[in-house]
Amino acid sequence: MIDDAIRVLAGDCTVITEGPEREEYRGRVTTIVKPDNTVLVHDVDGYQPVAWLTRADSVSSDRAADFALVAKKEGQTLRVAAHDRDGFAHYPSSAAGTPLGPCPDCENGTLVRSSGVRCIDCGSEYGVPRDATIQPDGNRCACGLPRMRVERGLAFNVCLDRDCESLDAAVREAFDREWACPNCDGDLRILRRGGLIAGCERYPDCDTGFALPNGVVDGECACGLPTFDTHSGTRCLDPNCDRMLEPALEAEPEPASDD
Repeated sequence: MIDDAIRVLAGDCTVITEGPEREEYRGRVTTIVKPDNTVLVHDVDGYQPVAWLTRADSVSSDRAADFALVAKKEGQTLRVAAHDRDGFAHYPSSAAGTPLGPCPDCENGTLVRSSGVRCIDCGSEYGVPRDATIQPDGNRCACGLPRMRVERGLAFNVCLDRDCESLDAAVREAFDREWACPNCDGDLRILRRGGLIAGCERYPDCDTGFALPNGVVDGECACGLPTFDTHSGTRCLDPNCDRMLEPALEAEPEPASDD
């Protein structure tokens, strides 16, 4: 299974862009139309297209005579008209990314990491957090998928398939009710609201909630909440805490003895 097909038109073409200004080109070019309706027109020089339209709202084509293509997005229009067509074709396409080894869901597929993890053949797809590290090929789940390492208070190694091994369940088991709410007598529960958060159990009466940082717990802030060791340094669970750098109180020296 492929995401879609890339369309390619090559030939002697007139290319017209219309928007705030009108520009016209003529030459033997190759036009690429991607599955997301991005249109790129390349000539012989360099890597930058002669003309392009990113994620057009519409792309229409007329194969009568030689060829004509019109792409539109808001107030912009890109037109390509072939006077002498060298070729027109559709080619299978998929996401490209860092290879992660064989796909367990099909016979010949390869898993790659690109906006998640997906197979370039069968299309199986798994969402992963941006900060997740995919484990080496030898560290696979019993289902055949790689494991990912994710830091959410602790370092968790779980399967890419969350129905197989749940990251949420692992974090909840480690930290649910582990910390007290700083604004009431409730406990902080581990909840998923977009991302994983530590939110007060007394919601909606108390709407205290903090997104779990990408890091591991390494101590306690002066405010009573945990601190996390992250890639950007140590921080409090509360990103707006103003007591993070508050020094610990030193014991006052005892008065000198009269003896």
